[in-house]
Parts: sequence; C-alpha cells; structure tokens
Amino acid sequence: MIRLLIATTNPNKVREIRQLLAGAGVEIVTLADWPGLPAPDETGATFEDNARAKALHYGAATGELTVAEDSGLSIDRLDGAPGVESARFGGVDLSYPEKFVLIDDALRVKGDRESGARFVCALALVRDGQVVFETRGTVEGRISPEPRGTDGFGYDPIFFYPPYGCTLAEAGDAKAAVSHRGEAFRRLETFLTHDVQRRTR
Repeated sequence: MIRLLIATTNPNKVREIRQLLAGAGVEIVTLADWPGLPAPDETGATFEDNARAKALHYGAATGELTVAEDSGLSIDRLDGAPGVESARFGGVDLSYPEKFVLIDDALRVKGDRESGARFVCALALVRDGQVVFETRGTVEGRISPEPRGTDGFGYDPIFFYPPYGCTLAEAGDAKAAVSHRGEAFRRLETFLTHDVQRRTR
C-alpha cells in the first residue's frame, strides 16, 4: 500500500481529508509523525503557489509522497480578500468569530453584507521532489450576515450555500459533497486510485 503524507497541522483538515480519501487505497500519515518539523513560509501570491511550496517542502523533509493544500475564502465585494491570507486575516492570533466581525464591518462599509463569495482549495501532490498532480476545487455561495451553525470550522459559519439553504457549518455530512476541499480531494482520489492500480500490476 502506498503511503501518503497529509501535510497540514490543522486537525479539522486532517479529519476531513481522511474521510475524503477513505477509498483511495493509501496509508495516510500526518505531520504528527515528524514533530518539530519547521513549516515553510506561505508567501505565494496564489493558493496554487502556496500548496506547491508546502508539498515540495514537506516532501523533501520527509521523503514521503506528500499532498498539501492551500485554501481560503474569496469575497467579491472585498476584491477577493481575505484570499490567500484567510488564515492570517486580521492577525494569526485573531479568532474566527473576531475575523467574522472584521469581514462584516468591511462589508457594511461597502453596503453589501451578503456579498457573493467562494471557497477555494488548491492542492499539490509531490513525489521524489516533483509535482505530479495539481488541482483546484471551488464552491460558490454568499456571506451570511450572521454566523450560523456549529459544524464545520474556519469560515464555514458565515458561508451561505444557496442550494442547501444554509451555511456550510449547518450542512453536516452533506458539506463534503459540495465543498471546495471535497471537490479537490475527490480528484486526487481518482488520480491515486489509478496510480495505485498502475503500480501494483
């Protein structure tokens, strides 16, 4: 069985990705197996830049087949912000409820508290120092003027998904079917499944 390193320290993302790759036929390992491994600087201009840099960094440090993703929220009325700065928006120590307030304040100034928005997830897979697969997943919605729901994490409570009539934090298990991360990792699962089959013939 092929081993795959999920290169994130976010336990919520690890949990989601494990579920999404359950049928891929790979043994999943995490950065918890390499305590103290330094993180790369996330200075890319795009989600793809950061995903690629993280995958290459952790792949080189561990020698493992490595997948890394970079994801975030892009809000139309804020010219795409917070974008690649989603995790650092307002400061790395700011809680997500505090980030929600900053976003709401900025949208009030624009006169559009329910701006169109999308979640983006870019991922990169690295083997032996080379990027062998890349993809991007997105989900379109709008900003909820009030946080709603207790499932999910990050910006899920303020991301309203019209087809469901609720935020992604209210969607429960149905979130995976439409989420940006779900789309990207389902494509990765297809790639890995074919790769495993090819390597075991």
